[in-house]
Amino acid sequence: MRKTFLFVAMLATVACGGPASSASTSPSAAAPAATVSVATNTALGKILVDGSGRTLYLFEADKGTASTCYGACATYWPPLLTSGAPQAGTGINASLLGTTKRNDGAIEVTYGGHPLYYVVTDHNPGDATGQGVNNFGAPWDVVGPDGNQVG
Repeated sequence: MRKTFLFVAMLATVACGGPASSASTSPSAAAPAATVSVATNTALGKILVDGSGRTLYLFEADKGTASTCYGACATYWPPLLTSGAPQAGTGINASLLGTTKRNDGAIEVTYGGHPLYYVVTDHNPGDATGQGVNNFGAPWDVVGPDGNQVG
């Protein structure tokens, strides 16, 4: 309950143009080739991160590789996009790495069959503020090196 309340408060700040509003655009900007790696989070253990060390999430409402997060959802949970084949960084099982085409034509990175996302409340490498948050109809979870949710 507390995580949901804090997240809702953050969403209100973002929606009103508060300090977090600029964070929604930078993580989702397509890189020539997104890199996914494994890092160690002190609270969660081994987790997936992007090439900058930012935590990656899965949305439990997604079934298969198709994303169900669009509009306001994608504003608060930006997808990890790529314009080239995603690269397997340290600790990644390359056979679990893939892509899916979004409704707008953008290419989203998948891992273990799950589309990957950021959350606007994570500002630094190692942040995992979206872990376990129930938002936009389902929980969000950090992704482990096996492609499954952590925690």
